[in-house]
Amino acid sequence: MKTTSLIFLLLCLQLISKAQDNYVPAPENLKAREWFQDAKYGMFIHWGIYSTMAGGGDYGIAEWIMESKRIPIKQYENLANFFNPVSFDPAEWVSTAKAAGMKYITITSKHHDGFAMFDSRVSDWDIVDRSPYGKDVLKMLKEECDRQGIKLFFYHSQLDWHHPDYYPRGRTGQGYTGRPDNGDWDKYIDYMNAQLAELLTNYGDIGGIWFDGMWDQWGADWQLDKTYAMIHQLQPAALIGSNHHQTPFPGEDFMMFERDLPGENTMGFNQTSIEVDVPLEMCETMNNSWGYNIKDRNFKSSKQLIQTMIRAAGYGANFLLNNGPMPNGKLQKENIDTLLVIGKWLEKYGESYYGTRKGPVPPREWGATTQKGNIVYVHILDLEDESVFLPGFTEKIFSVKLFDDQSALKYTQNNMGTIIRVPYGKRNNIDTIIEIELK
Repeated sequence: MKTTSLIFLLLCLQLISKAQDNYVPAPENLKAREWFQDAKYGMFIHWGIYSTMAGGGDYGIAEWIMESKRIPIKQYENLANFFNPVSFDPAEWVSTAKAAGMKYITITSKHHDGFAMFDSRVSDWDIVDRSPYGKDVLKMLKEECDRQGIKLFFYHSQLDWHHPDYYPRGRTGQGYTGRPDNGDWDKYIDYMNAQLAELLTNYGDIGGIWFDGMWDQWGADWQLDKTYAMIHQLQPAALIGSNHHQTPFPGEDFMMFERDLPGENTMGFNQTSIEVDVPLEMCETMNNSWGYNIKDRNFKSSKQLIQTMIRAAGYGANFLLNNGPMPNGKLQKENIDTLLVIGKWLEKYGESYYGTRKGPVPPREWGATTQKGNIVYVHILDLEDESVFLPGFTEKIFSVKLFDDQSALKYTQNNMGTIIRVPYGKRNNIDTIIEIELK
């Protein structure tokens, strides 16, 4: 522990902490929320020393391998000696994100194993001090994001299987770790806040903090008011979200859904209402794993991912699509190929996606609607009938046309809604887009 740096940071945090119970977003924050909703699409990156053990055949095992294989801390620390991503090229990562049509990147600054992917002053359990690579990859990535005009967010785990003061322990990281059966919870929160302060003061303006791990123990005093006040004080425009699978707490600026569309719960995580007044975001994997898993070949098709992205937009949610880079620092070729296909699609159809909000008709089995000003986009993803019915849509219409060739489409309206005829010969395999201009 680098004690002098920790004491200095903690003194700073005490000076700026204040309650968030009556949180009112700053003007910069509200502006950032609008940007976030306009941006719509980002790249999630799960990367750490766990990438070096990318096997075992279990989906999702990578970033959870310390827990799932019950590896004690002393043995797990040896992984840092093998993490040497000499092929890491931040320009390639950011260029790929841009070519995919993504507007921001969210990367793991610290996952549940506690290993910091940046040069921390309050701990030596980080990539600079422990790995042969010895470089601050977050700093390198942030500089490249700034050059190419991409916003950078930091994922940060509140759960920590490595830190001795993360005690009492929660549902994970139990006795196998070799930690003492005691600890000082307040000291751990101070440590976590000190690392967050480093991320908020040493890397320029960031998009926000993507928290994870509160679900490990709901009864703990997470002291969110102190943490959130610090973040908003240091960077008023930074957005705070937490993957706690509950309705947003005071001080949180967006709400996320893990591998489910808003309102769905196929994964068993999401059991909350989506009737909230903050932006929404859905995160999804490209195969079945977050971190790199060499045996996971269950890659989703570009069509499946585009359609999920559109359905998310129909709920007003962003789409955060994950990459698990290889331990050498390269992105998987399969992921790059799929991302470029999505990017090409967005080059042609992005007008119906970027800058939109959820449309007047909630998502249905056939697809979704988005809206920008007086233009409503109807996204038909799976429709067997020749006509699509928009229930409750009775607004006065100026024109209805196909997005692809701008040809007029026939429609009828009554007090129940609107019916639009969509000839089979005009259908698009991925997304047949209808453009409705309102009077």
